[in-house]
Amino acid sequence: MIALYLGVTFICIHALGIDGLAATKTPASEVMRRAMGATGAKLIALGIAISTAGFLSQSVLTAPRVYYAMARDGVFFKAVGRLDPRTKAPVVAIVLQSILAACIALWVDYSQILDYVVSIDVIFFGLTAASLFVFRSREKGTLVDTGDSAVFRVPGHPVTTATFVLVCWAVSINSIWTSPKNAGGGVIILLIGFLVYWFWDGKAIPDRDDGSG
Repeated sequence: MIALYLGVTFICIHALGIDGLAATKTPASEVMRRAMGATGAKLIALGIAISTAGFLSQSVLTAPRVYYAMARDGVFFKAVGRLDPRTKAPVVAIVLQSILAACIALWVDYSQILDYVVSIDVIFFGLTAASLFVFRSREKGTLVDTGDSAVFRVPGHPVTTATFVLVCWAVSINSIWTSPKNAGGGVIILLIGFLVYWFWDGKAIPDRDDGSG
C-alpha cells in the first residue's frame, strides 16, 4: 500500500510538476488526460468514484460501532446502542452517522472536510502507534523477553514506531498551521466530544443486554 501510494505520488509529480500539481484539484484525472486523452481522464475518474463509494460504505458501516459501544457503556444515548433484531446491526447508530455525514457534505466543500478530518485523524493514528511503547513497557520481562512466537513484533521498533508518530503529529500541526479555520472545525468537534463524554461519564450505567430488545 505504501509503495502504491508513493508510486502514484511520484507519477503525479513527474507528469505535472510541482506547480502543475498545486494548480489542479484532480491530479489523477489530469495525468490520465495527458497520457490517454479525455477517455483516460474519464476512466480514472470512474475508478476513483467506485473506490470512493467503497470506502464510504465501509466508513458508514464501521464508524457507527463507536457510537454503539459508547451507548452500551452508558456514555451516549441509550437508543444508539440498540441492535436490529434481525440483522444485529446498530441501525440507529448507522442512521445517525449517515445524517451527520450528509449534513457535513452539504455544509462545506471537500477541501474543508479534508482539512478538519485529517488534522484530527492523524493525531489518533499517532496515539495508536504510541500505545505500542506502553504495551512494550508493560510486557518487559514477560512474553517479549521469552521470545514467545505469539507476540507480534513490529519491524524496526522503536525507530519505525517513533518516526510514524512524529510524522503523524507533524501532519496535524502543519494542517492546523496552514488552514487554521478549516482544521479548527475538527478541533472544535474533538472538544465537543470530550464535553459529551464528560457529561455522560459521571452517570454512566453500562447496558449489558444484547441490545436487541
